[in-house]
This record gives sequence, C-alpha cells and structure tokens, in this order.
Amino acid sequence: MATDTLKSRAGADSPTSGLRRLLLDNGALTALIVLVIALSALSGDFLTTDNLLNVGVQAAVTAVLAFGVTFVIVSAGIDLSVGSVAALSATVLAWSATSHGVPVFLAVILAVATGIAAGLVNGFLIAYGKLPPFIATLAMLSVARGLSLVISEGSPIPFPDSVSHLGDTLGGWLPVPVLVMVVMGLIAAFVLGRTYIGRSMYAIGGNEEAARLSGLRVKKQKLAIYALSGVFAAVAGIVLASRLSSAQPQAADGYELDAIAAVVIGGASLAGGTGKASGTLIGALILAVLRNGLNLLNVSAFWQQVVIGVVIALAVLLDTLRRKAGATPVAAGTGGNKGKQAGTYALAAVVTVALVGATSFLHNGGSSSTTPKMGLSLSTLNNPFFVQIRSGAQAEAKKLGVDLTVTDAQNDASQQANQLQNFTSSNLGAIIVNPVDSDAASNSVKAADKAKIPVIAVDRGVNKASVDALVASDNVKGGELAAQTIAGKLGGKGKIVILQGQAGTSAARERAAGFAAGLKAYPGIQVVAQQPADFDRTKGLDVMSNLLQAHPDVQGVIAANDEMALGAIKALGSKAGKSVQVVGFDGTPDGLTAVEKGTLYASVAQQPSQLGKIAVDNALKALQGKKVEETVKVPVKVVTKENVAGFSG
Repeated sequence: MATDTLKSRAGADSPTSGLRRLLLDNGALTALIVLVIALSALSGDFLTTDNLLNVGVQAAVTAVLAFGVTFVIVSAGIDLSVGSVAALSATVLAWSATSHGVPVFLAVILAVATGIAAGLVNGFLIAYGKLPPFIATLAMLSVARGLSLVISEGSPIPFPDSVSHLGDTLGGWLPVPVLVMVVMGLIAAFVLGRTYIGRSMYAIGGNEEAARLSGLRVKKQKLAIYALSGVFAAVAGIVLASRLSSAQPQAADGYELDAIAAVVIGGASLAGGTGKASGTLIGALILAVLRNGLNLLNVSAFWQQVVIGVVIALAVLLDTLRRKAGATPVAAGTGGNKGKQAGTYALAAVVTVALVGATSFLHNGGSSSTTPKMGLSLSTLNNPFFVQIRSGAQAEAKKLGVDLTVTDAQNDASQQANQLQNFTSSNLGAIIVNPVDSDAASNSVKAADKAKIPVIAVDRGVNKASVDALVASDNVKGGELAAQTIAGKLGGKGKIVILQGQAGTSAARERAAGFAAGLKAYPGIQVVAQQPADFDRTKGLDVMSNLLQAHPDVQGVIAANDEMALGAIKALGSKAGKSVQVVGFDGTPDGLTAVEKGTLYASVAQQPSQLGKIAVDNALKALQGKKVEETVKVPVKVVTKENVAGFSG
C-alpha cells in the first residue's frame, strides 16, 4: 500500500499529470484560447480592434447577468427570472423618467430598487415559502415580463439621453458597457472572495444543513443572495436599454439561459459550492466569441444554436471529468493559490498573443476579393414571410454575383444590434436590415453610417438614423385593407375578433393601427375581443380556441399574419370559410394555399420575395455610388380565391 501511494504521488507530480491538471483546472480558459486562435485563423475579420471591442460589448449584458446568477448557483440555487427582471427594471426607469418626469438619478435608483424587490420576493418564496428555486423564479419570470408589458403598454419607451450614454464609448473607442462589465465583475469577485455573505454562499451550496447547524442564518442569507442577483439584473437591463436607446418590454428574453450557461461554462457546478467571477466572465466571453465568430463565418443561426448547446454540454462533461480527476475546486473564500492563478492567466495571455500573431500571417498579403459583400439581418427566420424575404434576396444576390451573409435576430433587438455591429466591423460593402424594432436599431445603423457603409432597411424603417433607402410595403395601409375586406365580406355588420402580433414590435403596432383605422368606416362591425398571439400559429390556435368559448357567435377574424390566421382556422374547424370568415396578412405559401382551399377568405399579401429582391438591388446601387430612391414602396395586394392563381409573392 505504501508503494502504491508513492507511485500515485510520483505520477501526480509528473509533467504530463501537471499539464493535465492545469488544463482541467482551467478548462474554460483553455477553451477560450482555442476559440480565439481558431477564429483568428478562419476569419481575417475576427482579429481587429473594432471586432474585439464588439465581442466585449456583446458579452457585457450576459456577463453582468451571469455575475448575479453566480451568487445563486454557488449557493445551490437557480434564478430563471433575471432576463425578465432586467427588462422590467429598464422599463421602470424609462417610464418614470420620460412619462412621469421623475429625475433621472431617482429613476435609476427606482430601477435598481425594482431589481432588489424582485430578488427579495424570489428569496422569500424560496427561504420562507419553501418553494423550489426553479418554481419560484419561473413564476417571477412570468410576473416581471407581464409587468414590463403592462407598464409599457407593449411599446418601447425612449430611454433618457443622460442614461443612454452607458451605451456609448469613451474617447471614441472604449465602450462603456465593457467598463460596466469589468466593474460589476470586480464587485462580484469581491463579494465572493472577501465578504461574509460570499463565504455563506459557498457554505450553503456545499451543505445547507451543515451551514445551518454551524449557526449560519440560511434563510436571511438566501434573501440577500437573491436580492444581489436582482441588483445585477437591474444593472444589466439598464446597460441593454442604453445600447438600444429604448426600454423594450420584450428585451433580454431568454437571457437567463445564457447567463446560467456562462456560469456553468466558467466552471461552477449546478450542485453548488463552487464557482468564481473570473470563470463566469470567461464563460460569457466564450458565448460572445462563438456567436461573433459564427456570424463572421456566415454560419446559419440555426446551427449556431446547435453549436452553443454542444458547448454547454461539453462544459458540464468537463466539470464531471474535473471532479473525477480531483481538480482543485474553488472553495469558500479561498481562491486557491492566487500567485499561481495569476501566473496561469499571464501564461495564457502570452500563449494566445503568440499563436494569434502567427495565425494573422494567414490573412496578410492575400489578394482582396472583387466580389461585392453584403449582410442581411432579418428580425426572425421562424416565420415564412421573412423566409421568403431571405429567398428573394439570396436569389437576386446569386444573380448579381453578390456575396450575401444572412443572420437571424430571433426577434431579439439586442441580438440584432450585435449582428449589425459584426457586419460593420467586417467592413461589408452594404448592410440590409429588417429591424426587430425601429427605435432599437438606430444606434447600430448610426455606427454603419459613420463607417460609410450604405444601409438599406427592408419591410420596416429605422427611426432616429439615416438609411440610404427603405424598401417596404405599408403595414398601416395593409391593415386598413384587411379591415375593409372582412367588413365587405360580412356586409358591414357582424362580430369579429382580432389576433394581434407580438407586443412591442413595430409590425404589430402598425397593423393594429391599420385595422382600427379601416374599421372606423364600418360602425356595424363589432370587435368583441383583441388578443396577441405573437405571430405564431400554435398561439393563434390556442388564443382562438379560448376566444370561441366566450364568443361562440363570432363571424369574422382578422389576424396580423397568416400564421396566426392558420391557427385560428384550425380552432374554427368546419366553421372556417363558411360561418366564420378569416383574413390574414403576408401572403405566405401556406396562407395562399388556404385561400385557394377557401378556409382563409383573403390574405393581404406584401410580396416578400420582391421585398428581398429589391432590397439587394438597391444595396448594390448604393454600394456602387449610384442614386437610390429614399423610399421604394412594394404594393400590397388583397389575394382571394378569385385571383390567387395568378399571384406570385
């Protein structure tokens, strides 16, 4: 046995074992270095000052959220509400400062207090109400998001100029969000490593019962832990809204998952007891570098989700391997050998700089391509209308010999801002943007204008920024046509319901305004219900099924897009096209098929393929220095069974 022990120690002290332990103890840092080197080799646009600053800005909100989540995960909890709390805090700030004249300083305090209040409610439900953290914070996720929509009435609220500077740069080059990220990271590291509550987090996460028996007031500590998470969520929401120049009620949707992923990738265990702020920062940077690099490499947004999911799974596997290999955990307040840790980071920096410098030669001296390059950022590709815009744009780009990169913002204004920044730092010849929100896209478009890159807006305009051309149909006019069509079919009398689009989006607002304007001429038409179904077919089915219980005698339905209309048709069953007439919007292939069958009476078609085609044509003209019209209108058309055969979107 003594011999075996000696062998084991000798093996542990071997250079190979030491390197293995170093890699296991610093797995996230190793992964980040590998990613940076690989992307530097694959893309000549990655290793530029502008792009690296973009990565920092894009990591900032996730990192600040994740620092707060680190406190919770170290204490063996979970917080699913941070994204919604961030949106609510920003909405409270904008609402109080702009709509009610509260001084900006007090509005900021009120926003932070909102985050603290949400965290305290979470902590109370968990510590005193004995609710599982998953359930308590899931409930807060819904409550906070709902309150954000109620306060804002579903529309973005302009952010105070004095606070919006948080989204600017210092000295014209250093982004303020990066500075906020660093400051909040230092605060998180201090709390974890140097304070009583930080040591309490590790103790509770390591063994809650032992912590309680040792005299620790576990319930009060949990209140403080979740309150801290709320503070960091509020700061993240303020920074995000500053970048977008508006408080978006749907902002940071799904960011809680990114925050949790960053913490786990950074080496924390979901079982609690381990984790550190520096690891969380590295985890957030890994996610930002991945998304940035995959954008630059023109990888499909759908595959990006697959890649990030794989990275998260690998991070958990690495944590398991680290535990089996006996890697040193980060315990309460110890921080390990700080000198050794600092040396590891310094060595990593030197190795990264050396290898990146070597790979940069791969991109030096190469001949520049004469192929025009453009970027197209779509609000979503989870909707046939925007898929058709992409198809029309790609077909025209191929015809004209244009290299077109297409990205999917997934209805997230912040993600779209990141994509537009990536396009700008890549020095593309022109940018085409279909904004998630017209206000939120303004700062990114201003940056492209400053870089002398032509910008074409498609389907929706950009507010407070200059674009070379707007290629769009008129959503308000289309809404009026939809209202006139349903009223005409019903003879000017009857009960109808309206299925609205996703709250907070410009398309939903404009089409709803068109419906209202068109129905004014028909006092005999009674709108018995208006409910959002988020442009989604499944939600259209569910909402329509619910409305039919309260209004079984409804005679007509107006839906803000064909997807919701098709869901309503499914809910109506045999009534669709007979006793109940349905009018949709967009003229998608499935919508036109339903029109042909007679279940959908009409669709207000925008000819999305033409929108994509014309946008590329105008972007190429602007790139070549030719004059383009400021507004290019693609006419909308009401498609019914009588004319559907001759219609092509």
